[in-house]
Amino acid sequence: MEFWKFMFVPTILFMVIVAPMWITMHYRSLNRSSRSLSREDRETVEQMLVTVDKLTDRIEALESLLDADHPEWRAQSSHKSRGEE
Repeated sequence: MEFWKFMFVPTILFMVIVAPMWITMHYRSLNRSSRSLSREDRETVEQMLVTVDKLTDRIEALESLLDADHPEWRAQSSHKSRGEE
């Protein structure tokens, strides 16, 4: 019986102060970790960025070829997009 009298106050303090803080901090850390990208998602984004860089280089190469062969192509494409032919 003496043991239960001794443990009554620490148990109440744990349940009222420590346990709610512990649970709150646990779910905050879960929420923060779920916000960041997973490793698989990061790899996918990196692959997409590499593809975008390659496509950008290709577009620039095509535009430079068109500029060399047909210097007026930009003006022609802008007229067609506005409906002027």
